[in-house]
Amino acid sequence: MKILFCLGCYLLGAFPTGYVLFRLSEKKDIRNYGSRSTGATNVFRTKGLALALPVIVVDLAKGFLPIFLGNRWFPAQPWLPLAGAFLAVVGHCYPVTIRFRGGKGVASTMGAMAGLGLVPFLLSLVLFFGVIALTRYVSLGSLLAVLSYGPLRLVAGQSSTWSWAWWAAILLLIVLRHRANIRRLITGQERRLGQKAVEVKD
Repeated sequence: MKILFCLGCYLLGAFPTGYVLFRLSEKKDIRNYGSRSTGATNVFRTKGLALALPVIVVDLAKGFLPIFLGNRWFPAQPWLPLAGAFLAVVGHCYPVTIRFRGGKGVASTMGAMAGLGLVPFLLSLVLFFGVIALTRYVSLGSLLAVLSYGPLRLVAGQSSTWSWAWWAAILLLIVLRHRANIRRLITGQERRLGQKAVEVKD
């Protein structure tokens, strides 16, 4: 049952929401545009808010459901919902359904954060939107929101050994997926929110 739960979480995360909706709308591959990501930010830059909103909702659910269901199905094993949430984010980033080229994992991570604790999640969300409002860098807001989540859980008295391990693993994954963004932030070449994504020529 545990193995099936973990596999199910990965496959849930591996549903390529942005890819599917963009393909249905444009008959094209979203990974040929902008950052080449299937995530909501790239969909927003390419197609607009109307298509990005359902991507955000589904991708949030990918991270939230493993926590929500895992806590109910396996109450004596607190590590299992966290493992499921991590695998869901891995599935979103590296989906077997589209040859392991997916999104950057932020929305799914935030969905898991919401399931783990409302107050730290809301504070991280405020930081996320605050940084974007000040800088218009979605990548910077994403990185700082995930980075802040572990300390915020500690301050809220909601930390545990398993949650620290989950946060460290998620943070490493998010940084890995944003390594190109980090390079562009350092060199001042990062795309700001509002800039239209264009087709990338190989």
